[in-house]
Amino acid sequence: MRRSLVPSIVLAGIGLLAGGIYRYFVDDPGEATLANYLRSCLHGMGIALSGWAVHLYFTSRSSAWVTTWPLVVELLIKSVVMAVVVAAVAMGLQAALYGHQIDTAWLAAGLPRIVGVAFLMSMLISSAYELTRLIGGRVLLSVVLGRYRRPTREERVLLFLDLVGSTSLAEQMGELRMQELLTRFFFDIDGVILAHGGEVHGYVGDEVIVTWRVAARPSAQRSIDCFFAIQDRIAERANVYLREFGLVPSFRGGLHAGSVAISECGHSRRQVAYFGDAVNVAARLQEHCKETGRALLVSADLLRAADPAAELVIEALGPTQLRGRVAPINVFAVERAVA
Repeated sequence: MRRSLVPSIVLAGIGLLAGGIYRYFVDDPGEATLANYLRSCLHGMGIALSGWAVHLYFTSRSSAWVTTWPLVVELLIKSVVMAVVVAAVAMGLQAALYGHQIDTAWLAAGLPRIVGVAFLMSMLISSAYELTRLIGGRVLLSVVLGRYRRPTREERVLLFLDLVGSTSLAEQMGELRMQELLTRFFFDIDGVILAHGGEVHGYVGDEVIVTWRVAARPSAQRSIDCFFAIQDRIAERANVYLREFGLVPSFRGGLHAGSVAISECGHSRRQVAYFGDAVNVAARLQEHCKETGRALLVSADLLRAADPAAELVIEALGPTQLRGRVAPINVFAVERAVA
C-alpha cells in the first residue's frame, strides 16, 4: 500500500498538469476560464488515476490468471482493459464536470480517439514495465546511463537465500511441480525484499541473490530484518502452500557486507555481473548454514554495520574456514528469541 501511495500522488499531479496543458493548447481560447481549467485538471487527474488503478490490478495477486498466457496476449489483455476503463472514466467525467450529455456525435468522434490513444499508451507503458521487470529498474537505469560499462567498485550487502531440501523435493515432486513451488516462493517474497530496500540481482536454480547499496548504516540492518520478514511472509501463507504443494518451504541465508566489482558482461545478451570476495563469502555462508543447522549466518563485517534489534539472538561461532577461502572469517548465527 505504501509503495503505491507515492506513485499515485505523483500521477495525480501529472494528470492535473496534463489536463491544464491540454486546455491551454487544444481547447477554444474563448473558454479559458479558471473554472474550465479546474475541470480540465480534474479530468486529467481522473484519467491518469484510472489508468494507474488498472496497472495496480494487473500487478496484484488477483491478476495471476493473466500471467499464464503468452506475454503478447498478456499485453493485449492489459491494454484493452486499460483502454476501456480510461474511455469509460473520460466519458463519465465529461458528463459530470461539464454537464454535457453523451450524444451520438460525440461517441462517433471522441470515443474512438480516446480508446485508440489509451490503447497505444497502455501498450507502450506495459511494454516498458515488462522490460523493467525483466531487467530490474535500477539495473536498467544503470545500463542506460552507462554506469557499469567499466568495472566499478561498490560497497554492497549481499544476501544469498536458498530453499532447503530442493534436490530431494524435486525427486519427490518432479521438476515441473518443483518449478511451480519455486515460482510461487519467489513471487511471495519479492514484495518483502522491495519493502526492505533490497534489489534482486538474480535467481540461480533454487537460490535468490539480493543486494543493498551500503549508502547508509541502516542497509545492513534492513537486510537482517528482510530475512525474518520473509520468514513471516511464508508463515502467513503456510495454509496456501500446504493446500497446493503439501508442504511449507523453508530456507536458509548467508549475509555479508563488502566491496564488490560490478560490470556489464556479454555481448549478444548483456547483463550486470558481480565479482569479488564479498560475493563468495555470502554464498559460502549460505552453504555453511547446512553444516551448522542454522537458518541465517552473517559475517562480522555485516554485523558491525548493523544495529540488531533487541529481540534477536546473536551467537558467535568463532573463526570459520569457508570453502574456497584461505583466511577464516568470524561467523555469527542470528535468530529471533523464542517468546
